[in-house]
Amino acid sequence: MAVESTIAGFTREAFVYLVLATLVDAVDGALARLARVKERTPQFNGARLDDIVDYLTFVFVPVFILRHDGLLPAGPSGLAVAAAVLLASAYGFSREDAKTPDHFFTGFPSYWNIVAVYMVAIQLSPVVNAVILCGLVALVFVPVGYIYPSRTPRWQVVTVALGGLWAIAMVAIIWRLPAPPRWLVWVSLVYPVYYFALSFALHGQRSAARPPHVSGS
Repeated sequence: MAVESTIAGFTREAFVYLVLATLVDAVDGALARLARVKERTPQFNGARLDDIVDYLTFVFVPVFILRHDGLLPAGPSGLAVAAAVLLASAYGFSREDAKTPDHFFTGFPSYWNIVAVYMVAIQLSPVVNAVILCGLVALVFVPVGYIYPSRTPRWQVVTVALGGLWAIAMVAIIWRLPAPPRWLVWVSLVYPVYYFALSFALHGQRSAARPPHVSGS
């Protein structure tokens, strides 16, 4: 439905469908446990299906929106940037350590739906968008731990509280597309900055706490 809305020129509606998909993603695990899916269909791998759906929601559709709406460079260069995002995220989803036991994502998580909202809202040039996307693609391969907002215990209360306010702001921005209030867009960026800063800080602490590797003689 989001893809169809994009093709029809209704970008705002496309993002509304992605918001609905994100809400489903927030409760699908609980619903599966409530329905005892694993017990009743032991041959069915719900985690694998979840990854497939997440890839479509958080990677493929946002890239499709950026490509279709002319927010990436025209021609082969824009196609290469789109392909880089798709392939990097395919790698990220396939990592064995994509989610760590202490509730961190390894490498930049596939938040391309959020990136796409900001690019549509701010309307930077396609070249600037391409540079930003390439930078984030590179971060997918850098093994830095990024916080899992609802599960990483350090600063969890602050993270969830700020995340709730930010989510409300993002819904308001999407609802006002293609011309949301500029002040709201810039104020909402406080949370992504906080997210990156806290992730890098906690990653540094985790790295410092690990015992040094001692090689054999």
